[in-house]
Amino acid sequence: MAIPQKLSKLRIPVIGSPLFIISNPDLVIAQCKAGIVGSFPALNARPAHVLEEWLKRITEELDAYNQANPDKPAAPFAVNQIVHKSNERLMHDVEMCVKYKVPMMITSLGAVKEVNDAAHSYGGIVMHDIINNRFARKAIEKGADGLIAVAAGAGGHAGTLSPFALIQELREWFDGPIALSGSIGSGDAVLAAEAMGADFAYIGSAFIATDEANADERYKQAIVDNGAEDIVYTNLFTGVHGNYLAPSIEAAGLDPKNLPESDPTKMDFGSGGSSAKKAWKDIWGCGQGIGAVKEIVPAATMVDRLANEYFAAKNRIAGFAKAAE
Repeated sequence: MAIPQKLSKLRIPVIGSPLFIISNPDLVIAQCKAGIVGSFPALNARPAHVLEEWLKRITEELDAYNQANPDKPAAPFAVNQIVHKSNERLMHDVEMCVKYKVPMMITSLGAVKEVNDAAHSYGGIVMHDIINNRFARKAIEKGADGLIAVAAGAGGHAGTLSPFALIQELREWFDGPIALSGSIGSGDAVLAAEAMGADFAYIGSAFIATDEANADERYKQAIVDNGAEDIVYTNLFTGVHGNYLAPSIEAAGLDPKNLPESDPTKMDFGSGGSSAKKAWKDIWGCGQGIGAVKEIVPAATMVDRLANEYFAAKNRIAGFAKAAE
């Protein structure tokens, strides 16, 4: 299966992952103008009517940018839908995406055919988050167009499988678009994801440390100051296992090395502004790839760094290949 046309002309093969609370129109627009897919969770727009305001602004600003820059158009954007019974807004948010013909929907925590059909009704595509082969097959069976392989080391709700193992197993049966998530914070890692068999790198944590991100300045600085060993994997905060910054857990009065288990049957993602939002605001989600982030910069500068590293890595590999001839 070929890469969908709307994703075939990115500056570099990167999708900016949707960051709960943090991703906003400013960040999405900056990412898209810089040449990568920008995205945000629909639930970030609160209350529900704000989602239409965000979609209208993003669509209009990117359209205006494309008209002014026909030779260098913006990348498409995506909206993340939490497909889980705790999300009471799901169908409203999907209807808004249909109204504004959002180029891509990213679905998480459940695969629902009706959501995929809604995206396909206007030519949109759906990429579905998965952490293993079993969930991947279910997603494709229900009509998803592509997969986001959330491997070990990814920020937020991460899986435990090695990216090498996960991509290899997916490629045994699926030839559609795959994005790889997990510890990707450099252009070299983007190229490595491609070499493994993925079509895109899925990068989130690095963009927390950008000017446009809706994150506490302490959170942004923590991304810069910490590394892989400072990440804790726990299900305490939402009922689903995820990766979080140890300093934020300590600041909440908890011992990162001795956390209790949460009840997974009581998953809560804050669709109504509940305690989950507070938890994710105070306990900072983060992936293991933050060691590559050295400063807080505009999103465009972050993309520039990734692009420079990516093409330098490609040239380096090409040089090795030529020397071996």
